[in-house]
Amino acid sequence: MIPEKLKEILKNTGVAAIATLGEDGPHLVNTWNNYIKISADGRLLIPAGYMNRTEANVAYNDKVLITLNSRRVTGNHGPGAGFLIKGTASFITSGPDYDLLKAKFDWIRATLAVSIDSAEQTW
Repeated sequence: MIPEKLKEILKNTGVAAIATLGEDGPHLVNTWNNYIKISADGRLLIPAGYMNRTEANVAYNDKVLITLNSRRVTGNHGPGAGFLIKGTASFITSGPDYDLLKAKFDWIRATLAVSIDSAEQTW
């Protein structure tokens, strides 16, 4: 289940950082919070334009860490809230999850789908 505070953050512009681990070590890529959509079954759907190294890393190790935040959402101690998400990722190039994002972002080549293992509010 996705916390309501996280859903609120996803409605705001802010940077989401996606960390993966591959044979060559860790890699970090960014996207915008408000580009991320939630599937009917509670996965995060992230448009992937390039993300080639991220995809290679996910093929090697499908575990990801994602941080995201918004200064416009009230957090634990005042303005600003953030989350650390731990999950399992896959890249999708066809089907409903891909089509949903392709309709919104014509530049994508894939959808990065993340099943959430945990979502911890960090501030």
